[in-house]
Amino acid sequence: MKFFKDLKKSAPLLIMMLPVVVYYLLFNYLPMFGTLIAFKNFNYVDGFFKSPWVGLKNFEFLFQSADAFIITRNTLLYNLVFIFLGMFLSICLAITYDLLGRSKLNRVNQTLAMFPHFISWVIATYFVTALLDIDKGVLNRIITTFGGEPIEWYSESTYWPIIIVVCYIWKTIGYNSIIYYSNIKGFDIEYYEAARIDGASWFQQIIYITFPLLKSIAIIMGILAIGSAFYSDFGLFYLVPKNSGALYNVTSTIDTYVYNGLRQGGNLGMTTATGLYQSLVGFALVITTNAIVRKVSPENALF
Repeated sequence: MKFFKDLKKSAPLLIMMLPVVVYYLLFNYLPMFGTLIAFKNFNYVDGFFKSPWVGLKNFEFLFQSADAFIITRNTLLYNLVFIFLGMFLSICLAITYDLLGRSKLNRVNQTLAMFPHFISWVIATYFVTALLDIDKGVLNRIITTFGGEPIEWYSESTYWPIIIVVCYIWKTIGYNSIIYYSNIKGFDIEYYEAARIDGASWFQQIIYITFPLLKSIAIIMGILAIGSAFYSDFGLFYLVPKNSGALYNVTSTIDTYVYNGLRQGGNLGMTTATGLYQSLVGFALVITTNAIVRKVSPENALF
């Protein structure tokens, strides 16, 4: 009887939670059965259950090709740059918002905070395309004005690591900075008042008060980001470079590789093996990173 009473009491909360539970069941847990395809020579005639088992051959094919190194290198290195550079710039921007807020510019502050986040996809697609167009692009017009030769941006891979990093930072810095800014606004103002009384400059307050107090949230954000280090922003790596084959060496990541593999070759077994490899490494990174944090600073560990 107690169980039914508790169930009745919690019914409103359970009903509110139901859409989330259904979402995760349909899109996160049920698709996990599809990982079996990674160990099969899947064909549409035999279907999911009758396709022959091939063991680890799909993984062997992946890792014996040059593609495995390229997509792993690109995915990992780009994400490491995104994590550390993005975190640093987001924290700096959040501190700038705080300084603007103290200067009675709260509305300007909030507008600047959201501005990069809301127009990020415009920058990542239309604006970048307008900049890099071979004939009418702004950059090529500037180059030719000063007597230079126009650059075929979508055939020249040299510049794309910088372009990708700039686009990603622009897209994410606004949203991430708000997370850090909200934490800064929760700090006890008496710390800063005491520091000012002791003669600390605003820069010293940032170094000795703001940065140490942001350590916990920065570690949590870092762990979560590292767990996604083997995942890439598909839209950024596919749409911005226009999936140009000449740029694959610097723009192809695991996510775009899986998509292109399905679209061009239809090898469902190998692409599923690639996705499973991606998930397992991401899981291992989360566990390892959290274990290191728990050993060094237990109070800041995620779990």
